[in-house]
Amino acid sequence: MATGCTLPQLPRPRVLIARLPVGHGLPAVAVPQLLVRVEITATAFRSDHKRILSHRRQEHPELQASSETKDTAHQREKIRALEPLRAKLVTVNEDCNERILAMRAEEKHEISLLKKEKMNLLKLIDKNNEEKISLQSEVTKLRKNLAEEYLHYLSERDARKILIADLNELRYQREDMSLAQSPGIWGEDPVKLTLALKMTRQDLTRTQMELNTMKANFGDVVPRRDFEMQEKTNKDLQEQEIQRTSTPRPDWTKCEDVVAGGPERWQMLAEGKNSDQLVDVLLEEIGSGLLREKDFFPGLGYGEAIPAFLRFHGLVENKKPSKKDVVNLLKDAWKERLAEEQKETFPDFFFNFLEHRFGPSDAMAWAYTIFENIKIFHSNEVMSQFYAVLMGKQSENVYVTQKETVAQLLKEMTNADSQNEGLLTMEQFNTVLKSTFPLKTEEQIQELMEAGGWHPSSSNADLLNYHSLFMEDEEGQSEPFVQKLWEQYMDEKDEYLQQLKQELGIELHEEVTLPKLRGALMTIDPSLDKQTVNTYVSQAFQLPELEMPEEGDEKEEGVVEILQIVLERLQVIDIRRVGPREPEPAS
Repeated sequence: MATGCTLPQLPRPRVLIARLPVGHGLPAVAVPQLLVRVEITATAFRSDHKRILSHRRQEHPELQASSETKDTAHQREKIRALEPLRAKLVTVNEDCNERILAMRAEEKHEISLLKKEKMNLLKLIDKNNEEKISLQSEVTKLRKNLAEEYLHYLSERDARKILIADLNELRYQREDMSLAQSPGIWGEDPVKLTLALKMTRQDLTRTQMELNTMKANFGDVVPRRDFEMQEKTNKDLQEQEIQRTSTPRPDWTKCEDVVAGGPERWQMLAEGKNSDQLVDVLLEEIGSGLLREKDFFPGLGYGEAIPAFLRFHGLVENKKPSKKDVVNLLKDAWKERLAEEQKETFPDFFFNFLEHRFGPSDAMAWAYTIFENIKIFHSNEVMSQFYAVLMGKQSENVYVTQKETVAQLLKEMTNADSQNEGLLTMEQFNTVLKSTFPLKTEEQIQELMEAGGWHPSSSNADLLNYHSLFMEDEEGQSEPFVQKLWEQYMDEKDEYLQQLKQELGIELHEEVTLPKLRGALMTIDPSLDKQTVNTYVSQAFQLPELEMPEEGDEKEEGVVEILQIVLERLQVIDIRRVGPREPEPAS
Protein backbone atom coordinates (compact mmCIF):
# COMPACT_ATOMS: atom_id res chain seq x y z
CA MET A 1 0.00 0.00 0.00
CA ALA A 2 1.50 3.22 -1.18
CA THR A 3 1.53 6.14 1.20
CA GLY A 4 3.54 8.58 -0.84
CA CYS A 5 6.33 8.99 1.74
CA THR A 6 9.96 8.14 1.48
CA LEU A 7 11.77 6.27 4.29
CA PRO A 8 15.20 7.48 5.26
CA GLN A 9 18.16 5.28 4.42
CA LEU A 10 19.21 3.74 7.73
CA PRO A 11 22.42 1.75 8.23
CA ARG A 12 21.99 -1.91 7.75
CA PRO A 13 22.58 -4.13 10.84
CA ARG A 14 26.07 -5.55 11.14
CA VAL A 15 26.10 -9.32 11.54
CA LEU A 16 29.28 -11.39 11.90
CA ILE A 17 28.61 -14.89 10.63
CA ALA A 18 31.44 -17.21 11.79
CA ARG A 19 31.64 -20.59 10.25
CA LEU A 20 33.81 -23.32 11.73
CA PRO A 21 34.50 -26.16 9.32
CA VAL A 22 34.80 -29.75 10.53
CA GLY A 23 38.30 -30.41 11.88
CA HIS A 24 38.87 -26.71 12.48
CA GLY A 25 42.05 -27.35 14.53
CA LEU A 26 41.58 -24.28 16.72
CA PRO A 27 43.38 -24.31 20.12
CA ALA A 28 41.23 -24.92 23.17
CA VAL A 29 41.83 -21.39 24.47
CA ALA A 30 40.44 -19.75 21.26
CA VAL A 31 37.03 -21.46 21.47
CA PRO A 32 35.65 -19.49 24.46
CA GLN A 33 36.93 -16.25 22.83
CA LEU A 34 35.04 -17.06 19.63
CA LEU A 35 31.86 -17.70 21.62
CA VAL A 36 32.20 -14.29 23.21
CA ARG A 37 32.63 -12.63 19.80
CA VAL A 38 29.46 -14.34 18.51
CA GLU A 39 27.53 -13.10 21.55
CA ILE A 40 28.85 -9.54 21.02
CA THR A 41 27.80 -9.62 17.35
CA ALA A 42 24.30 -10.83 18.22
CA THR A 43 23.95 -8.11 20.82
CA ALA A 44 24.99 -5.44 18.33
CA PHE A 45 22.48 -6.80 15.83
CA ARG A 46 19.63 -6.62 18.33
CA SER A 47 20.55 -3.03 19.27
CA ASP A 48 20.58 -1.80 15.66
CA HIS A 49 17.30 -3.56 14.97
CA LYS A 50 15.56 -1.88 17.86
CA ARG A 51 16.90 1.53 16.82
CA ILE A 52 15.53 1.13 13.24
CA LEU A 53 12.13 0.05 14.47
CA SER A 54 11.93 3.02 16.82
CA HIS A 55 12.80 5.44 14.04
CA ARG A 56 10.19 3.99 11.68
CA ARG A 57 7.50 4.07 14.35
CA GLN A 58 8.08 7.73 14.95
CA GLU A 59 7.88 8.78 11.26
CA HIS A 60 5.49 6.15 9.83
CA PRO A 61 3.21 4.71 12.44
CA GLU A 62 1.14 3.01 9.74
CA LEU A 63 4.09 0.81 8.79
CA GLN A 64 4.62 -0.43 12.34
CA ALA A 65 2.67 -3.64 12.03
CA SER A 66 4.16 -4.76 8.71
CA SER A 67 7.69 -3.73 9.70
CA GLU A 68 7.59 -5.61 12.98
CA THR A 69 6.45 -8.73 11.23
CA LYS A 70 9.23 -8.54 8.62
CA ASP A 71 11.90 -7.74 11.21
CA THR A 72 10.80 -10.53 13.52
CA ALA A 73 10.90 -13.05 10.73
CA HIS A 74 14.30 -11.82 9.58
CA GLN A 75 15.65 -11.99 13.14
CA ARG A 76 14.39 -15.53 13.63
CA GLU A 77 15.97 -16.55 10.35
CA LYS A 78 19.33 -15.14 11.47
CA ILE A 79 19.07 -16.88 14.87
CA ARG A 80 18.31 -20.19 13.18
CA ALA A 81 21.36 -19.69 11.01
CA LEU A 82 23.56 -19.14 14.10
CA GLU A 83 22.21 -22.11 16.14
CA PRO A 84 24.39 -24.81 14.42
CA LEU A 85 27.46 -22.68 15.03
CA ARG A 86 26.59 -22.34 18.71
CA ALA A 87 26.09 -26.12 19.05
CA LYS A 88 29.40 -26.71 17.29
CA LEU A 89 31.19 -24.37 19.66
CA VAL A 90 29.72 -26.19 22.67
CA THR A 91 30.93 -29.52 21.29
CA VAL A 92 34.42 -28.15 20.67
CA ASN A 93 34.52 -26.72 24.18
CA GLU A 94 33.64 -30.11 25.69
CA ASP A 95 36.27 -31.83 23.58
CA CYS A 96 38.93 -29.38 24.71
CA ASN A 97 37.98 -29.87 28.35
CA GLU A 98 38.34 -33.64 27.97
CA ARG A 99 41.81 -33.17 26.48
CA ILE A 100 42.82 -30.91 29.35
CA LEU A 101 41.66 -33.49 31.91
CA ALA A 102 43.56 -36.22 30.08
CA MET A 103 46.72 -34.11 30.08
CA ARG A 104 46.34 -33.45 33.82
CA ALA A 105 45.91 -37.17 34.54
CA GLU A 106 49.04 -37.93 32.53
CA GLU A 107 51.00 -35.25 34.42
CA LYS A 108 49.77 -36.65 37.74
CA HIS A 109 50.98 -40.12 36.74
CA GLU A 110 54.39 -38.71 35.78
CA ILE A 111 54.63 -36.87 39.13
CA SER A 112 53.83 -40.13 40.98
CA LEU A 113 56.60 -41.93 39.07
CA LEU A 114 59.06 -39.12 39.88
CA LYS A 115 58.17 -39.32 43.59
CA LYS A 116 58.80 -43.08 43.61
CA GLU A 117 62.12 -42.53 41.88
CA LYS A 118 62.99 -39.90 44.51
CA MET A 119 62.23 -42.35 47.38
CA ASN A 120 64.37 -45.02 45.72
CA LEU A 121 67.23 -42.56 45.40
CA LEU A 122 66.89 -41.57 49.09
CA LYS A 123 67.01 -45.25 50.08
CA LEU A 124 70.08 -45.70 47.92
CA ILE A 125 71.73 -42.71 49.63
CA ASP A 126 70.94 -44.17 53.09
CA LYS A 127 72.37 -47.52 52.01
CA ASN A 128 75.53 -45.82 50.76
CA ASN A 129 75.84 -43.92 54.06
CA GLU A 130 75.54 -47.19 56.00
CA GLU A 131 78.19 -48.78 53.81
CA LYS A 132 80.40 -45.74 54.39
CA ILE A 133 80.01 -46.07 58.19
CA SER A 134 80.75 -49.80 57.94
CA LEU A 135 83.88 -49.13 55.92
CA GLN A 136 85.01 -46.47 58.38
CA SER A 137 84.59 -48.99 61.22
CA GLU A 138 86.60 -51.52 59.24
CA VAL A 139 89.36 -48.97 58.63
CA THR A 140 89.46 -48.15 62.36
CA LYS A 141 89.72 -51.84 63.17
CA LEU A 142 92.52 -52.33 60.63
CA ARG A 143 94.41 -49.38 62.06
CA LYS A 144 94.12 -50.87 65.51
CA ASN A 145 95.39 -54.23 64.24
CA LEU A 146 98.26 -52.47 62.50
CA ALA A 147 99.23 -50.74 65.74
CA GLU A 148 99.14 -54.07 67.58
CA GLU A 149 101.29 -55.72 64.90
CA TYR A 150 103.76 -52.86 65.12
CA LEU A 151 104.00 -53.26 68.89
CA HIS A 152 104.51 -57.00 68.35
CA TYR A 153 107.30 -56.22 65.89
CA LEU A 154 108.99 -53.93 68.41
CA SER A 155 108.74 -56.65 71.04
CA GLU A 156 110.30 -59.21 68.67
CA ARG A 157 113.07 -56.80 67.78
CA ASP A 158 113.92 -56.27 71.44
CA ALA A 159 113.87 -60.03 71.99
CA ARG A 160 116.39 -60.50 69.19
CA LYS A 161 118.67 -57.91 70.74
CA ILE A 162 118.54 -59.77 74.02
CA LEU A 163 119.28 -63.05 72.21
CA ILE A 164 122.41 -61.56 70.61
CA ALA A 165 123.61 -60.37 73.99
CA ASP A 166 123.00 -63.83 75.48
CA LEU A 167 124.94 -65.47 72.63
CA ASN A 168 127.87 -63.16 73.20
CA GLU A 169 127.75 -63.92 76.89
CA LEU A 170 127.78 -67.66 76.20
CA ARG A 171 130.71 -67.28 73.86
CA TYR A 172 132.68 -65.38 76.48
CA GLN A 173 131.87 -68.01 79.09
CA ARG A 174 132.92 -70.70 76.71
CA GLU A 175 136.27 -69.02 76.08
CA ASP A 176 136.79 -68.60 79.81
CA MET A 177 136.09 -72.28 80.38
CA SER A 178 138.50 -73.22 77.61
CA LEU A 179 141.23 -71.14 79.18
CA ALA A 180 140.54 -72.64 82.56
CA GLN A 181 140.79 -76.20 81.22
CA SER A 182 143.87 -75.61 79.02
CA PRO A 183 146.53 -76.88 81.50
CA GLY A 184 145.08 -80.40 81.41
CA ILE A 185 144.38 -80.69 77.71
CA TRP A 186 147.73 -82.21 76.70
CA GLY A 187 147.16 -85.24 78.82
CA GLU A 188 143.91 -86.20 77.05
CA ASP A 189 143.47 -88.94 74.43
CA PRO A 190 144.31 -87.64 70.88
CA VAL A 191 141.21 -89.35 69.44
CA LYS A 192 138.98 -87.59 71.92
CA LEU A 193 140.74 -84.31 71.22
CA THR A 194 140.28 -84.77 67.45
CA LEU A 195 136.59 -85.52 67.91
CA ALA A 196 136.20 -82.53 70.23
CA LEU A 197 137.99 -80.31 67.73
CA LYS A 198 135.68 -81.52 64.96
CA MET A 199 132.56 -80.83 67.05
CA THR A 200 133.94 -77.45 68.04
CA ARG A 201 134.50 -76.50 64.42
CA GLN A 202 130.94 -77.53 63.57
CA ASP A 203 129.66 -75.43 66.47
CA LEU A 204 131.82 -72.54 65.33
CA THR A 205 130.48 -72.79 61.78
CA ARG A 206 126.87 -72.88 62.99
CA THR A 207 127.46 -70.00 65.37
CA GLN A 208 129.15 -68.00 62.61
CA MET A 209 126.12 -68.51 60.35
CA GLU A 210 123.78 -67.40 63.10
CA LEU A 211 125.99 -64.41 63.77
CA ASN A 212 125.94 -63.43 60.10
CA THR A 213 122.15 -63.75 60.09
CA MET A 214 121.93 -61.57 63.19
CA LYS A 215 124.19 -58.96 61.62
CA ALA A 216 122.05 -58.88 58.50
CA ASN A 217 118.85 -58.50 60.47
CA PHE A 218 120.10 -56.20 63.23
CA GLY A 219 123.03 -54.36 61.71
CA ASP A 220 121.41 -50.98 62.37
CA VAL A 221 120.29 -51.81 65.93
CA VAL A 222 121.52 -49.49 68.68
CA PRO A 223 123.37 -51.29 71.48
CA ARG A 224 121.37 -51.72 74.66
CA ARG A 225 123.76 -49.61 76.70
CA ASP A 226 123.50 -46.67 74.28
CA PHE A 227 119.76 -47.10 74.07
CA GLU A 228 119.34 -47.04 77.84
CA MET A 229 121.54 -43.97 78.14
CA GLN A 230 119.57 -42.15 75.44
CA GLU A 231 116.28 -43.20 77.03
CA LYS A 232 117.39 -41.91 80.42
CA THR A 233 118.53 -38.61 78.89
CA ASN A 234 115.25 -38.23 77.03
CA LYS A 235 113.25 -38.97 80.19
CA ASP A 236 115.19 -36.37 82.14
CA LEU A 237 114.57 -33.78 79.43
CA GLN A 238 110.85 -34.58 79.41
CA GLU A 239 110.61 -34.22 83.18
CA GLN A 240 112.40 -30.89 83.00
CA GLU A 241 110.02 -29.70 80.27
CA ILE A 242 106.99 -30.82 82.26
CA GLN A 243 108.24 -29.06 85.38
CA ARG A 244 108.89 -25.93 83.35
CA THR A 245 105.51 -25.77 81.57
CA SER A 246 103.03 -27.45 83.93
CA THR A 247 101.21 -25.92 86.87
CA PRO A 248 103.05 -26.71 90.11
CA ARG A 249 101.29 -29.23 92.35
CA PRO A 250 100.07 -27.80 95.65
CA ASP A 251 102.04 -28.59 98.77
CA TRP A 252 99.33 -30.18 100.90
CA THR A 253 101.66 -30.49 103.89
CA LYS A 254 101.05 -26.79 104.51
CA CYS A 255 97.56 -27.72 105.70
CA GLU A 256 98.89 -29.74 108.63
CA ASP A 257 99.34 -26.68 110.84
CA VAL A 258 95.98 -25.15 109.86
CA VAL A 259 93.61 -28.09 110.31
CA ALA A 260 92.46 -28.83 113.84
CA GLY A 261 94.27 -31.89 115.19
CA GLY A 262 97.62 -31.13 113.57
CA PRO A 263 99.66 -33.29 111.18
CA GLU A 264 98.30 -36.62 112.45
CA ARG A 265 94.68 -35.72 111.75
CA TRP A 266 95.52 -34.19 108.37
CA GLN A 267 97.38 -37.34 107.32
CA MET A 268 94.37 -39.40 108.35
CA LEU A 269 92.03 -37.13 106.35
CA ALA A 270 94.29 -37.01 103.27
CA GLU A 271 95.07 -40.72 103.08
CA GLY A 272 94.20 -42.19 99.67
CA LYS A 273 92.70 -38.97 98.26
CA ASN A 274 93.56 -37.08 95.07
CA SER A 275 93.91 -33.31 94.77
CA ASP A 276 90.22 -32.76 93.96
CA GLN A 277 89.12 -34.76 97.00
CA LEU A 278 91.64 -32.97 99.18
CA VAL A 279 90.11 -29.64 98.14
CA ASP A 280 86.70 -30.92 99.31
CA VAL A 281 88.22 -32.05 102.60
CA LEU A 282 89.86 -28.66 103.12
CA LEU A 283 86.60 -26.82 102.33
CA GLU A 284 84.73 -29.03 104.79
CA GLU A 285 87.28 -28.26 107.51
CA ILE A 286 86.99 -24.53 106.84
CA GLY A 287 83.18 -24.70 106.67
CA SER A 288 82.90 -26.72 109.86
CA GLY A 289 85.13 -24.21 111.66
CA LEU A 290 82.93 -21.32 110.57
CA LEU A 291 79.82 -23.31 111.49
CA ARG A 292 81.06 -23.86 115.04
CA GLU A 293 81.62 -20.11 115.45
CA LYS A 294 78.00 -19.26 114.58
CA ASP A 295 75.53 -19.02 117.46
CA PHE A 296 72.48 -18.22 115.30
CA PHE A 297 71.28 -18.72 111.74
CA PRO A 298 69.19 -16.06 109.96
CA GLY A 299 65.76 -17.34 108.94
CA LEU A 300 65.18 -17.66 105.19
CA GLY A 301 61.57 -16.41 105.22
CA TYR A 302 58.41 -17.94 103.77
CA GLY A 303 59.07 -17.75 100.02
CA GLU A 304 57.85 -20.53 97.73
CA ALA A 305 61.44 -21.39 96.79
CA ILE A 306 62.31 -22.04 100.46
CA PRO A 307 61.91 -25.69 101.59
CA ALA A 308 58.96 -26.17 103.94
CA PHE A 309 61.16 -27.26 106.87
CA LEU A 310 63.21 -24.00 106.67
CA ARG A 311 60.39 -21.43 106.41
CA PHE A 312 60.93 -19.07 109.32
CA HIS A 313 61.48 -15.37 110.07
CA GLY A 314 64.02 -14.22 112.60
CA LEU A 315 67.10 -15.81 114.19
CA VAL A 316 67.43 -19.57 114.74
CA GLU A 317 69.74 -21.07 117.35
CA ASN A 318 72.73 -23.17 116.23
CA LYS A 319 72.64 -26.37 118.31
CA LYS A 320 76.31 -27.12 117.43
CA PRO A 321 76.19 -30.94 117.44
CA SER A 322 79.27 -32.99 116.63
CA LYS A 323 79.65 -34.68 113.28
CA LYS A 324 79.04 -38.05 114.93
CA ASP A 325 75.80 -36.80 116.54
CA VAL A 326 74.51 -35.58 113.17
CA VAL A 327 75.27 -38.94 111.51
CA ASN A 328 73.52 -40.89 114.29
CA LEU A 329 70.49 -38.60 114.05
CA LEU A 330 70.25 -39.13 110.28
CA LYS A 331 70.53 -42.90 110.71
CA ASP A 332 67.66 -42.82 113.22
CA ALA A 333 65.63 -40.76 110.74
CA TRP A 334 66.21 -43.38 108.02
CA LYS A 335 65.14 -46.19 110.36
CA GLU A 336 61.90 -44.42 111.21
CA ARG A 337 61.30 -43.56 107.52
CA LEU A 338 61.65 -47.20 106.43
CA ALA A 339 59.27 -48.30 109.19
CA GLU A 340 56.53 -45.88 108.07
CA GLU A 341 53.35 -47.29 106.55
CA GLN A 342 51.74 -44.05 105.35
CA LYS A 343 54.38 -42.31 103.25
CA GLU A 344 54.43 -38.50 103.32
CA THR A 345 56.84 -36.29 101.41
CA PHE A 346 60.40 -36.60 102.64
CA PRO A 347 60.78 -32.91 103.72
CA ASP A 348 57.54 -33.13 105.73
CA PHE A 349 58.67 -36.39 107.29
CA PHE A 350 62.02 -34.82 108.23
CA PHE A 351 60.42 -31.89 110.06
CA ASN A 352 57.86 -34.14 111.80
CA PHE A 353 60.70 -36.41 112.92
CA LEU A 354 62.51 -33.43 114.47
CA GLU A 355 59.31 -32.30 116.21
CA HIS A 356 58.84 -35.76 117.74
CA ARG A 357 62.51 -35.97 118.75
CA PHE A 358 63.11 -32.43 120.12
CA GLY A 359 59.64 -30.93 120.51
CA PRO A 360 57.90 -28.22 118.45
CA SER A 361 59.88 -25.41 120.09
CA ASP A 362 63.32 -26.72 119.05
CA ALA A 363 62.37 -28.45 115.80
CA MET A 364 63.12 -25.41 113.59
CA ALA A 365 66.51 -24.84 115.27
CA TRP A 366 67.50 -28.45 114.69
CA ALA A 367 66.23 -28.30 111.10
CA TYR A 368 68.54 -25.35 110.32
CA THR A 369 71.45 -26.95 112.22
CA ILE A 370 71.16 -30.31 110.44
CA PHE A 371 70.66 -28.65 107.06
CA GLU A 372 73.78 -26.47 107.38
CA ASN A 373 75.87 -29.46 108.45
CA ILE A 374 74.82 -31.86 105.67
CA LYS A 375 75.26 -29.06 103.13
CA ILE A 376 78.94 -28.73 104.06
CA PHE A 377 80.13 -32.34 104.44
CA HIS A 378 80.00 -33.66 100.86
CA SER A 379 82.57 -36.38 101.53
CA ASN A 380 80.43 -38.02 104.23
CA GLU A 381 78.21 -40.70 102.66
CA VAL A 382 75.35 -40.50 105.16
CA MET A 383 75.16 -36.68 105.06
CA SER A 384 75.57 -36.28 101.29
CA GLN A 385 72.93 -38.92 100.49
CA PHE A 386 70.46 -37.51 103.01
CA TYR A 387 71.00 -33.99 101.60
CA ALA A 388 70.40 -35.22 98.03
CA VAL A 389 67.12 -36.91 99.00
CA LEU A 390 65.98 -33.97 101.14
CA MET A 391 66.52 -31.48 98.29
CA GLY A 392 64.89 -33.71 95.64
CA LYS A 393 68.13 -34.34 93.76
CA GLN A 394 67.84 -38.07 94.38
CA SER A 395 64.93 -40.40 95.05
CA GLU A 396 64.90 -42.11 98.40
CA ASN A 397 64.42 -45.40 96.50
CA VAL A 398 68.05 -45.04 95.39
CA TYR A 399 69.23 -45.11 99.02
CA VAL A 400 66.86 -47.95 99.93
CA THR A 401 67.85 -50.09 96.93
CA GLN A 402 71.56 -49.58 97.63
CA LYS A 403 71.13 -50.68 101.23
CA GLU A 404 69.15 -53.74 100.07
CA THR A 405 71.90 -54.61 97.58
CA VAL A 406 74.58 -54.46 100.28
CA ALA A 407 72.44 -56.58 102.63
CA GLN A 408 71.81 -59.16 99.90
CA LEU A 409 75.54 -59.36 99.11
CA LEU A 410 76.37 -59.94 102.79
CA LYS A 411 73.71 -62.68 102.88
CA GLU A 412 75.22 -64.41 99.83
CA MET A 413 78.68 -64.33 101.41
CA THR A 414 77.30 -65.74 104.66
CA ASN A 415 75.66 -68.58 102.74
CA ALA A 416 78.96 -69.33 100.98
CA ASP A 417 80.70 -69.50 104.39
CA SER A 418 79.91 -73.15 105.09
CA GLN A 419 82.11 -73.25 108.20
CA ASN A 420 80.48 -70.12 109.61
CA GLU A 421 83.88 -68.69 110.47
CA GLY A 422 83.43 -65.29 108.85
CA LEU A 423 86.07 -66.19 106.24
CA LEU A 424 85.97 -66.78 102.49
CA THR A 425 88.66 -67.74 100.04
CA MET A 426 89.42 -65.33 97.22
CA GLU A 427 87.93 -67.82 94.78
CA GLN A 428 84.66 -67.97 96.77
CA PHE A 429 84.67 -64.16 96.99
CA ASN A 430 84.97 -63.90 93.21
CA THR A 431 82.19 -66.48 92.67
CA VAL A 432 79.77 -64.66 95.01
CA LEU A 433 80.39 -61.33 93.25
CA LYS A 434 79.76 -62.81 89.79
CA SER A 435 76.56 -64.60 90.89
CA THR A 436 75.20 -61.52 92.71
CA PHE A 437 76.09 -59.09 89.91
CA PRO A 438 75.76 -61.06 86.64
CA LEU A 439 75.67 -57.89 84.51
CA LYS A 440 78.97 -56.48 85.76
CA THR A 441 82.00 -56.76 83.50
CA GLU A 442 85.20 -58.60 84.40
CA GLU A 443 86.86 -55.24 84.92
CA GLN A 444 84.19 -54.18 87.44
CA ILE A 445 84.47 -57.49 89.30
CA GLN A 446 88.25 -56.99 89.41
CA GLU A 447 87.77 -53.49 90.89
CA LEU A 448 85.52 -54.92 93.62
CA MET A 449 88.06 -57.67 94.33
CA GLU A 450 90.84 -55.11 94.71
CA ALA A 451 88.65 -52.93 96.96
CA GLY A 452 88.02 -56.02 99.08
CA GLY A 453 91.72 -56.68 99.62
CA TRP A 454 92.78 -58.78 96.62
CA HIS A 455 96.12 -57.98 94.97
CA PRO A 456 98.08 -59.61 92.13
CA SER A 457 100.21 -61.66 94.51
CA SER A 458 97.12 -63.18 96.16
CA SER A 459 96.21 -66.82 95.53
CA ASN A 460 92.75 -68.34 95.30
CA ALA A 461 93.29 -69.98 98.69
CA ASP A 462 93.95 -66.74 100.55
CA LEU A 463 91.28 -66.04 103.19
CA LEU A 464 89.21 -62.88 103.49
CA ASN A 465 87.27 -61.63 106.53
CA TYR A 466 84.17 -60.60 104.58
CA HIS A 467 82.43 -58.99 107.58
CA SER A 468 85.12 -56.31 107.61
CA LEU A 469 84.02 -55.19 104.13
CA PHE A 470 80.68 -53.92 105.45
CA MET A 471 81.82 -52.09 108.59
CA GLU A 472 81.40 -48.34 109.17
CA ASP A 473 83.36 -45.93 111.33
CA GLU A 474 81.75 -43.72 113.96
CA GLU A 475 81.00 -41.02 111.35
CA GLY A 476 79.17 -43.42 109.05
CA GLN A 477 81.95 -43.83 106.47
CA SER A 478 81.87 -47.22 104.72
CA GLU A 479 84.84 -49.36 103.79
CA PRO A 480 86.36 -48.95 100.27
CA PHE A 481 84.45 -52.04 99.09
CA VAL A 482 80.99 -50.54 99.74
CA GLN A 483 82.17 -47.16 98.37
CA LYS A 484 83.26 -48.88 95.15
CA LEU A 485 79.82 -50.51 94.87
CA TRP A 486 78.22 -47.04 95.05
CA GLU A 487 80.66 -45.56 92.51
CA GLN A 488 79.95 -48.39 90.06
CA TYR A 489 76.20 -47.92 90.50
CA MET A 490 76.45 -44.20 89.63
CA ASP A 491 78.73 -44.95 86.66
CA GLU A 492 76.31 -47.61 85.39
CA LYS A 493 73.39 -45.18 85.69
CA ASP A 494 75.28 -42.52 83.70
CA GLU A 495 76.22 -45.07 81.03
CA TYR A 496 72.60 -46.30 80.83
CA LEU A 497 71.25 -42.77 80.30
CA GLN A 498 73.98 -42.06 77.73
CA GLN A 499 72.93 -45.18 75.78
CA LEU A 500 69.33 -43.96 75.97
CA LYS A 501 70.34 -40.58 74.51
CA GLN A 502 72.28 -42.25 71.70
CA GLU A 503 69.34 -44.51 70.88
CA LEU A 504 66.97 -41.52 70.67
CA GLY A 505 69.41 -39.85 68.27
CA ILE A 506 68.41 -36.26 69.07
CA GLU A 507 70.07 -33.28 70.72
CA LEU A 508 69.47 -32.27 74.34
CA HIS A 509 67.45 -29.18 73.36
CA GLU A 510 65.07 -31.17 71.11
CA GLU A 511 61.75 -32.66 72.18
CA VAL A 512 61.06 -36.36 72.68
CA THR A 513 57.63 -37.99 72.60
CA LEU A 514 56.32 -40.61 75.00
CA PRO A 515 56.19 -43.51 72.48
CA LYS A 516 59.69 -42.71 71.22
CA LEU A 517 61.12 -42.79 74.78
CA ARG A 518 59.25 -46.03 75.51
CA GLY A 519 60.65 -47.63 72.36
CA ALA A 520 64.21 -46.49 73.10
CA LEU A 521 64.06 -47.97 76.61
CA MET A 522 62.90 -51.33 75.27
CA THR A 523 65.64 -51.28 72.62
CA ILE A 524 68.59 -50.68 74.97
CA ASP A 525 67.15 -52.96 77.69
CA PRO A 526 64.84 -55.62 76.15
CA SER A 527 64.38 -57.37 79.52
CA LEU A 528 62.39 -54.46 80.99
CA ASP A 529 58.86 -55.36 82.03
CA LYS A 530 55.87 -53.12 81.29
CA GLN A 531 55.50 -51.90 84.88
CA THR A 532 59.13 -50.77 85.08
CA VAL A 533 58.89 -48.99 81.72
CA ASN A 534 55.76 -47.18 82.87
CA THR A 535 57.56 -46.12 86.07
CA TYR A 536 60.46 -44.65 84.09
CA VAL A 537 58.16 -42.91 81.59
CA SER A 538 55.94 -41.55 84.37
CA GLN A 539 58.99 -39.97 86.03
CA ALA A 540 60.34 -38.62 82.73
CA PHE A 541 57.12 -36.79 81.80
CA GLN A 542 55.91 -36.13 85.39
CA LEU A 543 52.63 -37.95 84.77
CA PRO A 544 50.87 -40.21 87.28
CA GLU A 545 50.87 -43.77 85.96
CA LEU A 546 47.06 -43.90 86.08
CA GLU A 547 46.81 -40.83 83.81
CA MET A 548 49.29 -42.03 81.18
CA PRO A 549 47.76 -42.95 77.80
CA GLU A 550 47.80 -46.62 76.89
CA GLU A 551 50.42 -47.94 74.51
CA GLY A 552 49.24 -47.35 70.93
CA ASP A 553 46.82 -44.60 71.95
CA GLU A 554 46.82 -41.50 69.70
CA LYS A 555 47.20 -39.29 72.80
CA GLU A 556 50.74 -40.63 73.28
CA GLU A 557 52.10 -38.41 70.50
CA GLY A 558 50.82 -35.35 72.35
CA VAL A 559 53.00 -36.04 75.42
CA VAL A 560 56.36 -34.36 74.73
CA GLU A 561 59.24 -32.97 76.79
CA ILE A 562 62.74 -31.54 76.24
CA LEU A 563 65.33 -34.38 76.23
CA GLN A 564 67.64 -32.67 78.74
CA ILE A 565 64.78 -32.34 81.25
CA VAL A 566 63.84 -36.00 80.69
CA LEU A 567 67.41 -37.19 81.42
CA GLU A 568 67.65 -34.98 84.53
CA ARG A 569 64.41 -36.45 85.89
CA LEU A 570 65.54 -40.02 85.20
CA GLN A 571 68.88 -39.28 86.93
CA VAL A 572 66.93 -38.70 90.16
CA ILE A 573 65.31 -42.14 90.38
CA ASP A 574 66.71 -45.65 90.71
CA ILE A 575 67.15 -46.49 87.02
CA ARG A 576 69.40 -49.37 86.08
CA ARG A 577 69.85 -52.12 83.49
CA VAL A 578 67.65 -55.18 84.05
CA GLY A 579 69.15 -57.54 81.47
CA PRO A 580 71.93 -57.70 78.89
CA ARG A 581 71.59 -55.66 75.71
CA GLU A 582 70.98 -57.70 72.58
CA PRO A 583 74.07 -57.79 70.33
CA GLU A 584 73.79 -55.66 67.20
CA PRO A 585 73.59 -57.66 63.93
CA ALA A 586 76.80 -57.79 61.94
CA SER A 587 76.85 -55.54 58.89
